[in-house]
Amino acid sequence: MEIKITSLDNILKAAEEFISQMDDRKVFAFYGHMGAGKTTFIKALCEVLGVEDVITSPTFSLVNDYTDRNGNSIYHFDFYRIKKLEEVYDMGYEDYFYSGNLCLMEWPELIEELLPEDAVKVTITEQADGSRLVSF
Repeated sequence: MEIKITSLDNILKAAEEFISQMDDRKVFAFYGHMGAGKTTFIKALCEVLGVEDVITSPTFSLVNDYTDRNGNSIYHFDFYRIKKLEEVYDMGYEDYFYSGNLCLMEWPELIEELLPEDAVKVTITEQADGSRLVSF
């Protein structure tokens, strides 16, 4: 599946389309170069799901916990600053990944061996015209 984001003006529509294709899958690993739009798209997903908190990148905390409009947790991870897998073990990653709650991960390539088998690989690439292509 591919979704094209032509500008920030239609990112919420793209997020709605993505959510409609999620089915019952809960773990999404977002790949893309620095500046590709991973954080921006995850913020849009959270907004569409009804998160009312300020949505920020968990670069220093590793994980942010949000609550959607139905009271369910959404875990937003950013593994960019991970130096050793022990840091991920220490944070209790299994409690998050296997919780049954939505997990949205940035920089999953740094913890690839810990990803659940059913994790959905999502790639965001910047196109020549500045648009973004979300593939999963």
